[in-house]
Amino acid sequence: MQRIAILLLALAATASTGRAEVRGWLDWRGPHQNGTTRETGLPETWKLGGANDLWSIPIAGGGTPVIANGRLFALGYRGQGADLQEVLFCADAETGKVLWERAFSDFLSDITYDRYAIGSPTIDPETGNVYCCTSAGVFSCFTPAGRLVWQHSMMEEFGRLTFTNGRSGAPLIDDDLVVLRYITSNWGADGPASDRLYAFDKKTGQLVWSSTPGAQPKDNSFARPWKAWLGQKRVLITGAGDGSLVCVNARTGEPLWRFPVSAGGMNASVLLYKNLVIGIHADENLDTSDSGRMVAVRYDAAPKKVDTGTPLLEPSAEAWRNHLAAISSSPVLVGNRVYQVNKTGYLNCVDADTGRILWDHRLGPDQLHASPTYGDGKLYVPIQNGTFFILRPSESGVEELARVQLAGRCIGAPAIWNGKVYVFSTERLYCFGRKGRNPGLPPAEAAPRRPAHGPPAALQILPAEVLLRPGEKVHFRLRAIDANGFPTGWIDPARAAWEKYIPPTARVRSEIDGQFTPAGELVAGDRTSAGAFRATLNGLAGVGRGRVLARLPYSEDFEGFTPTEAAPDAPDAKFAYPPLPWIGARLKFDIREVDGSRVFAKTLDNIFFQRATVFIGHPDESGYTIECDVMSDGNRRTMSSVGVVCQRYYVLLHGNAQELEVNSNQERIKATVPFRWQPKVWHRLKARVDIAPDGSGVVRAKAWKRGDPEPAAWTLEVPHRNAHKQGAPGLFGFSPQSLFKCYIDNIRITPGERPAASERK
Repeated sequence: MQRIAILLLALAATASTGRAEVRGWLDWRGPHQNGTTRETGLPETWKLGGANDLWSIPIAGGGTPVIANGRLFALGYRGQGADLQEVLFCADAETGKVLWERAFSDFLSDITYDRYAIGSPTIDPETGNVYCCTSAGVFSCFTPAGRLVWQHSMMEEFGRLTFTNGRSGAPLIDDDLVVLRYITSNWGADGPASDRLYAFDKKTGQLVWSSTPGAQPKDNSFARPWKAWLGQKRVLITGAGDGSLVCVNARTGEPLWRFPVSAGGMNASVLLYKNLVIGIHADENLDTSDSGRMVAVRYDAAPKKVDTGTPLLEPSAEAWRNHLAAISSSPVLVGNRVYQVNKTGYLNCVDADTGRILWDHRLGPDQLHASPTYGDGKLYVPIQNGTFFILRPSESGVEELARVQLAGRCIGAPAIWNGKVYVFSTERLYCFGRKGRNPGLPPAEAAPRRPAHGPPAALQILPAEVLLRPGEKVHFRLRAIDANGFPTGWIDPARAAWEKYIPPTARVRSEIDGQFTPAGELVAGDRTSAGAFRATLNGLAGVGRGRVLARLPYSEDFEGFTPTEAAPDAPDAKFAYPPLPWIGARLKFDIREVDGSRVFAKTLDNIFFQRATVFIGHPDESGYTIECDVMSDGNRRTMSSVGVVCQRYYVLLHGNAQELEVNSNQERIKATVPFRWQPKVWHRLKARVDIAPDGSGVVRAKAWKRGDPEPAAWTLEVPHRNAHKQGAPGLFGFSPQSLFKCYIDNIRITPGERPAASERK
């Protein structure tokens, strides 16, 4: 969540000058995006406790450390059960001494089996700031000294979905943008779940653009986009959750093309070689019954326009393919050779021009996420089972120089800088190589290309999406961009004409409640609302969108909605769309007439939406009490589950288990008590989180039959040592196998004592 105080810190950070040069291994796949370095003098041997072994520290991780100016930054995790936390930490890259750390608790996720910290920070080469996204979707920018600059809760603000594998990927920096990509279910046109890219101003945290280049996702995907040029356009090319390779304009998010490949998501990061994008997957191919494929596609081929969605590259754009299969282990490109560890644990060498497999070499029984890194003529290869190899590849095969068995499993990729190799296992972070400064460091990279811009072709509003409370005001920044998306200059917002705007494709024709001032500022009204807005000047236009969420107390009984849409599950029934500002509600819930009242009802027409969370309030809320009426259809054998989200905790009535439950992750924080309730009978549910001065807390919940007196005592009280200090209020519904609806009505959220800003995280 981005607060005014943090934004002021970000703006102050941009004003500093005279920063030292930022050099190092700054992001997941290194300086060339392909897992390689030009550094020489790198180690050929390694023995734990012996040759070249420098240090290790006891923290688990599944990503890649990043290094700049003598400091290492990494995302790890420690603790067990409810006390497990992910930790972004900074250490001395020479000694491993931890200099600072920032801890994050998981919340509202589906992560299982300690699958945490499967992601990497990224360092900005301009400012040295560090960007990191946790498994729960808390996306943060820190200074090198560990001071928070800005922060977003991607789940509560943009509807980021979570999955059992816990992967969070790595932010990508391109010029003044930092880019993330996730499966999200946001609001309005972005309500349906899809694989989306989000680009933020790296200094202020303001959203610049979002993009939906793919079709309906079949799987989650955390493949890293590749920064490239396509003609005069700066582009991002990546595998996507719909099983496609996709390309978007890196300055505007405009989808440029899509090339369908797989029946599942593409998780390995792509390579670019000449005019080819090379990708790999392990699912069934769309055009054959075989599973797995490495494929090269001409990314400069002309796409074919389609009636709706992203233009498609023709099948003729495919240059070659082979039968290799990898789940999410990413390849390395060295000259015209691709090195790939496939899912069965073989290292393969592939001719990048033809796709011909030149040789393979067995390393282990399998490979899942871990990826190789190349430098100084050697491959540094971690394997799923914890074995680490140093290999020297040739045209005919590979020479094994070292084999080391690490504690735990390996999921990430090694990082290389200053003669040292850094690699995570699920038990320790290791460093081996040369002490002190390495004379084989390569010279600094050339400054990135900056083409001359063309004439203005459109306006770009920053931030592109806003979230306000009644009476709050946002001052927009406005700039003109050329036909390729490059800025041509800043414009005084007071010069433009600002207006509310309903896109012609909008299913819910709604306006944001607010007024524009002559200075180009938007002042939020009192009504919970959402909609788009537009700025125009000299024939140019730009569009943004925003939400207004009510201050507490807040209530909703749905009587203001009129069901007029034909229901897909019942020809004679009608429904109304859910409140537009609510995150994640579209297609998963609607408003129906039940027993003479209008209520919030779980949809059943898509089994993929059988379980759904909806956020109805501001991510900064804390100390509140939430209560509502809940009901499930069903019978004595089968019912649904329904409940609320209270400050990042679920409070649920489980129909099949006949229990009242509090959880924030099923394997971290979960407590239940028996509670008998019947189908088609309304019950009242109430919850609150109380925080102590030491940061611990107690989640309190009660339930009773509607119409009966409220019990004086709480039905369930759950302590949590590292309690969540804030979080958007929300609603939850789970209809197993989409058999029976559940319902929510008469929502009421009342404020409590709000902790100081310094106590919130």
